[in-house]
Amino acid sequence: MEIKKRGAPEFDSINKLSLVNLIFSVGSASIATIWSIYLESFLHNQSYVGFLSSALTIIALLSFLFITPIIEKKSEIRLYTIALIFYLISYISFAIFPNLYVIIFLGAVLAVISSLRVNCFGILIRENSEDRKLAESEGLVYTSYNLAWLIGPMIAGFISSRYSLNRLFLFAAFTIFISLMLFKSLKIKEQKYRKHIDKNMFKVLKEFFRKKDRRDAYIVSGGMNFWWALIYTYIPMQMVDNGLSEAMVGYFLAAVIIPLILTEYYFGKLSEKKGFKKIFVIGYLILAASAITSFFIPNLYLILLVLSLASFGAGMIESTTEAYFFDVITKKQREKYYGIYNTTIDVNIFFATSISALLLLFLPFRAIFILFAVIMLMFAVKSSRIRNVIEGKRH
Repeated sequence: MEIKKRGAPEFDSINKLSLVNLIFSVGSASIATIWSIYLESFLHNQSYVGFLSSALTIIALLSFLFITPIIEKKSEIRLYTIALIFYLISYISFAIFPNLYVIIFLGAVLAVISSLRVNCFGILIRENSEDRKLAESEGLVYTSYNLAWLIGPMIAGFISSRYSLNRLFLFAAFTIFISLMLFKSLKIKEQKYRKHIDKNMFKVLKEFFRKKDRRDAYIVSGGMNFWWALIYTYIPMQMVDNGLSEAMVGYFLAAVIIPLILTEYYFGKLSEKKGFKKIFVIGYLILAASAITSFFIPNLYLILLVLSLASFGAGMIESTTEAYFFDVITKKQREKYYGIYNTTIDVNIFFATSISALLLLFLPFRAIFILFAVIMLMFAVKSSRIRNVIEGKRH
């Protein structure tokens, strides 16, 4: 009886956080849609865009390590609020000052703030979820997130093709403001389990990677971020370079999200009963097959179709990998290890963007598909060797 009384408000909190995430992500997704195209308009080279993206990723990677002691000590709710305020200021500044140096500076600021926001939000989700329904909660949150990534790219395509990118940044700032006001009005709970603050992050790093389950969760989770670097950085630039409009880029990125919306909540529920291992393996094999198929297709429109359908594989991986990580650590380890775990995002984005940038200096764009096919196959092999965790068998 106590479980039912406790479970209802927790699920309600997840819905509240999902709504905040939905509104925020509509704005951030609209900017992500045109970001690489926006950078290329200043840098005039796909490789240079890749290298700049890699540099910003390094800043985000380092920030994950240094913000962990702050998250352990301070309120996640307060820190998340601060992160949204910085997003709001940055997007308004992008609209007012369209200058390369301003873009680089604000991009570096957002790299740090993004790390803070992702860490705080992930911990709040875990603290407001029941242990046996974590994968389901993650599936619900990612469904709202992906719904935003369906809406955001279409709005980005519409505004950028009919008006200007400055107006798109203002639109994104407006959505951030709404999500900030909504978040402040909701009574989201948080818990602090750790009294000791870890200041020696190199020691914490060593402790994190000492245990196989944590290493496996770190590696397997990173594959999706490697894949998204192809979809959100290089494919949009290739589309524009081949004469397609920003509106078409928006439609493509919206199409990429549809399979995620249809499948992520289902696979979150399925993993509770069947475990994570097979879901990860099949998902990565689908991505590998899609990449190698794209290499042999001469028509760009068919390639875009294949990459859109590949998201059925992504839907099996994206939300379930984070649930897997929380399942292999204890409650007291969340704030200590979640920041380190999230560095897998930037580590994989860095390698994806930098290796692809180097590849494009010497080879045609088509070669990039071979790279991603091989890497996705490697992630599938690694997934087959992890310990299977079944949440539904917990007591």
